[in-house]
Amino acid sequence: MMFSSWKEGEPAVVVGLMSGTSLDGIDAAIVRINGSGLEASVELLHYYSKSYEPELRQRLRDLCSEEKSNSAAVCSMNAYLGYQFGAAVLEAVADAGMRIDEVDLVSSHGQTIWHQPVPEEGDAYSVASTLQIGDISVIAKQVGILTVGDFRPADMAVGGQGAPFAPYGDFILFRHSDRGRLLQNIGGIGNCTALPAGASPSDVLAFDTGPGNMIMDAVAYMLSEGRLSYDDGGKWAALGKPDQVLLREMMAHPYFHAEPPKSTGRELFGHDYAVSFLEQARLRQLSDEDTMATATAFTAYSIADSYTKYVFPSHKIDEVIVTGGGAHNKTLLSMLSELLPEQNVMTSKALGFDDDAKEAVIFALLGHDFMLGVPNNLPAATGACRPTVMGKLALP
Repeated sequence: MMFSSWKEGEPAVVVGLMSGTSLDGIDAAIVRINGSGLEASVELLHYYSKSYEPELRQRLRDLCSEEKSNSAAVCSMNAYLGYQFGAAVLEAVADAGMRIDEVDLVSSHGQTIWHQPVPEEGDAYSVASTLQIGDISVIAKQVGILTVGDFRPADMAVGGQGAPFAPYGDFILFRHSDRGRLLQNIGGIGNCTALPAGASPSDVLAFDTGPGNMIMDAVAYMLSEGRLSYDDGGKWAALGKPDQVLLREMMAHPYFHAEPPKSTGRELFGHDYAVSFLEQARLRQLSDEDTMATATAFTAYSIADSYTKYVFPSHKIDEVIVTGGGAHNKTLLSMLSELLPEQNVMTSKALGFDDDAKEAVIFALLGHDFMLGVPNNLPAATGACRPTVMGKLALP
């Protein structure tokens, strides 16, 4: 069903909000959307980014940890992030030189605290589930605009993994009649979308490739004793040489041998994994530079290996288009280019699209289609048994 207050057939201005597994801040994309579903067209009006302060980033890391999280902290942070997201909307609109009454809708991904696409074995009360915080009622009341959010549970309710969602927007934004494209987003986690030339929705292949920036960021933070939250441009990694023995051990992780559809997060490749990696690097007496290079190569190898196993056998790919924070890591991009000599590796900036804005734009699309009652998941990507309308609505 379509909400009676929504304008069918007219352009809509939507603010999409994204806060990813890197826990680095809030991305806000102000977009104008014409049409609906997979035939929609999108114009990016403005992109705004708001970094989290170090204390907030650490508190979010703790909430993602079974050892440090607790119900009271999750409850409080759910509301606190709602106010942060609401403030980001107001700041983004002001930064764009717009008025809030020019915006029709806010659509928020929220902040993932836990993502469990596969139930725990032996626990009768464990089911496929996910939790994103940043209460949409708080956002809606703060900005005075209809707000949609909490998309992932609906896909899980029809048998999907609640991820990845990027393929829905990738299909709309990047499909090409003559060139096979592979969209690789590198946020905290890496996810890819394969779009053969002239693809239809059923042709799309998508899954999480494994860690994106997550291990690199954690290693940079630990090696610098908290002075650095990431390796800027991959400059540190460029000074070292990847350790091939440790790389082979890391690539033996069961996740890389699981068939798509599949998704992952901090539950597999979070703080504990990064600590274990650093311990192994020290046992091998690697320098800090070689350790950083190995962490970076791990992301590159896991991406290229995923393509070789699951994409290239069935999809002809001409271009690999990188988006997200990883698009700014020149060392990582260089490694990917070396591992993928038959493909042209580029960032979305080469196509005139902001490398950092894509996921926020996609959530704007998801919220817009929710309001029109249009199914906004891609079962081919998430493994859901059928298309469904994802999202929940909060009134201002």
